Amino acid sequence: MTSPSKNNTLSVTLKAAIAAFGVYFCMYAFRKPFAVASFSNLEFFGFDYKILIIIAQAIGYFISKFIGIKFISELKPQKRILFLLIFIGVAELALLGFAVVPAPYNILFMFINGIPLGMIWGIVFSYIEGRKTTEIIGLFLCSSFVVSSGVVKSAGKFLMDRFGISEFWMPFATGLVFIIPLIIFAVLLNKIPAPNEEDITLKKERKALSEEERMSLVKKFFLPLISITILYICLTVLRDFRDNFSREIWDEMSSSADSSVFTLTEVPISIMVLLILSFMVKVKNNRKAFAYYHYILFGGIILVALSTILFQSNIISTFLWMTISGFGMYLCYIPFNGIYFDRMIAAFKIKGNVGFFIYFVDAFGYLGSVSVLFLKNLGSQDRSWLHFYINLNYIIAATVLIFSVIAFLAFQKKSRSKSITKDEEKSQAIRFDAFKI
Repeated sequence: MTSPSKNNTLSVTLKAAIAAFGVYFCMYAFRKPFAVASFSNLEFFGFDYKILIIIAQAIGYFISKFIGIKFISELKPQKRILFLLIFIGVAELALLGFAVVPAPYNILFMFINGIPLGMIWGIVFSYIEGRKTTEIIGLFLCSSFVVSSGVVKSAGKFLMDRFGISEFWMPFATGLVFIIPLIIFAVLLNKIPAPNEEDITLKKERKALSEEERMSLVKKFFLPLISITILYICLTVLRDFRDNFSREIWDEMSSSADSSVFTLTEVPISIMVLLILSFMVKVKNNRKAFAYYHYILFGGIILVALSTILFQSNIISTFLWMTISGFGMYLCYIPFNGIYFDRMIAAFKIKGNVGFFIYFVDAFGYLGSVSVLFLKNLGSQDRSWLHFYINLNYIIAATVLIFSVIAFLAFQKKSRSKSITKDEEKSQAIRFDAFKI
């Protein structure tokens, strides 16, 4: 017979997973619909107009992530929903400005749009971290941006094709469609109870971090944190390029691709990633689980390179390549959006919160994304989005593999160092054998 406590845990987990998924799914309607528009034959200042608005939003995101290192790590629970709804409102008003103000001056509004949206992930994850079921809730949350990216693009293209909405008004219109569902999910998320005593025992209590505490963490985990940051920059670059220019890539590969292709590739990816990473919930030992995430990282990035080789050799189809390479990329990328750091905090008994680590690596990730967009527009003579994306797959796969190994070995060394006291070792009752090669 199932105990009341287990029923309550299941209920809280289910509600949290649905609410967190719903909020971030809807958030994408304020961020990514414009990516499905082509804005063809528009150039300003020597740049393709679409690249300019992507760079503008990415710079806003980049600034937001640096602000978030302090803001999210110090955010008090009682103020989360207020800031969440304010940030969404500002983002939607910015899309209105983008529609009303003529190009190229409306680029400023895409920059404004990126700043508040960059805070949403940290707010949402702060509701779910530090629980024994954080991993499963986090997987549902992470799967939201895989599915939502394709769905909101399909929705945006549908609004343009079916109702004749212009490319400039389409992002604002898509946001209006999703704003009520977002508010409903936000209210549900805000009603989720705080972590209980069992959660705190298993995953450590999560607390706000002062500036001194943040600096101490960086010094303590300097080498692995730098390695993680570099590989995360690479993964962000690959993920953002694929996300922002999927229409252009598909147009080069297949002129018959319609709006449904963005959903048809991303939904299987989210399901496969969810199934693979869900097995991690069964690993109760935090240090073993943390080690296993590195094995997943190795496998995922090798899959990106291997599928690209098979595609170029005409062994697999376009659809299969986009699905497999996307699966490998998201298998690497998703854990770094929270669940990897949640296990890291628990494994090394860190006093802090996931938000600090996420925003630390994310800030540099978007800097890398912006830099690659400049490179594509200025440094590359090859105007083909497909060829550039293929080369990006190879370069990033090699870089991620190298730095993931460095991070793996650095954490292995850290686990054996005196930074983990004897008392902590006894309470953990494990030698971190999972990190042995």
